[in-house]
Amino acid sequence: MIKRLLKSTFLFFLIGILSCGNSNSQSEEASTNNSEKEKSDSGDSEIIVGANRTEEYLPLLKDKKIGVVGNQTSIIKTENGDYTHLVDSLLSLNIRIEKVFAPEHGFRGTADAGEVIKDGLDTKTGLPVVSLYGKNKKPSSEVLKGIDLMIFDIQDVGARFYTYISTLHYLMEACAENNIPLLILDRPNPNGHYIDGPILEPEYQSFVGMHPIPVVHGLTIGEYAKMINGEKWLKDGIQCEIRVIEMANYDHEKKYSLPVKPSPNLPNDKSINLYPSLCFFEGTNVNAGRGTNKQFQVFGSPYLHKTHFKYLYKPEPMPGATNPKHSGLQCFGKDLTDSEYLNSLNLEWLIEAYNNTSGKDEFFNQFFTKLAGTKKLQQQIESGKSFQEIKDSWKEGLENFQSKRKQYLIYN
Repeated sequence: MIKRLLKSTFLFFLIGILSCGNSNSQSEEASTNNSEKEKSDSGDSEIIVGANRTEEYLPLLKDKKIGVVGNQTSIIKTENGDYTHLVDSLLSLNIRIEKVFAPEHGFRGTADAGEVIKDGLDTKTGLPVVSLYGKNKKPSSEVLKGIDLMIFDIQDVGARFYTYISTLHYLMEACAENNIPLLILDRPNPNGHYIDGPILEPEYQSFVGMHPIPVVHGLTIGEYAKMINGEKWLKDGIQCEIRVIEMANYDHEKKYSLPVKPSPNLPNDKSINLYPSLCFFEGTNVNAGRGTNKQFQVFGSPYLHKTHFKYLYKPEPMPGATNPKHSGLQCFGKDLTDSEYLNSLNLEWLIEAYNNTSGKDEFFNQFFTKLAGTKKLQQQIESGKSFQEIKDSWKEGLENFQSKRKQYLIYN
């Protein structure tokens, strides 16, 4: 029965495209865990992600040996509104998948941030799983041997330091070196409605910042891949043969509620919207909600002045955060679950926390510069610059980036 249901995906979504005038709305604050919809909050037509446009890419997979880079977000919506994993769907349609490749957090998306992902076997399908996070962030020629085509299908959240775009970079480079075409199944960018932040400076390149882009880049994965090629960011300026399976009914202004968590500590729409602003706390002695049930919706520290910050929580070990910052300690901070929806980066919380912490010399750590992509941001905060003064310093870089970005846009 499941196999028949999956095979009906083609007809269902072809009908969906033809009937795109139908509309439904969903709450801006809908939980990612509970969301069963892929609707825009504006009430426009349903967004059909690239993975669901099977009629566009199944013919390209016939009689080929396939590699898939994916995780728990690589899903297809079925006729009855449920979801099935892309790999399971392709296998049921007799597509020959040779290997799957796992980014940060693993193929099933349960590992901690920064946890080394190991090679192994997928327990559900028995397929070999090749880690792209740890020592070997770039697949080797040996591991790609015999593969005719690679598929990349991972949900991004639109922040430079979210490492799935770094995995995309290394995959494109490996595919280009081994003459393997790359098929990208595009998905919405839930933070694609704005562009903001300092531009990464080349000397601070790392896996949490590979390219000279702002913190929030406003591109989908497909658009980002086009930019990597167009700007010749791959080694020696080589380019990867890519084909993007575009979404239907998507534009950058549409709000999108993810049907599953993109990573263990982004549990809902609010955390995803706050993530680009609160992730800077990862480079400080402040906890951004890891080890609580409000990941990236709160922040706190034992060192923040009690007169300025109310008691918040005690972080505790939990799945996805086995060793959270300040575990078991009373923290003071803020709960941002009722804060306004962000259309730009907010550094006011970071600046406020710095100004009200004891032992300012211990506030920042070395990871902060990697996240910021520049030393200037820490220097500006330490020197007492206002948020507006800091934001003004980004203007020229953002204008130059936006000019480049226009060349690679697929959607309005």
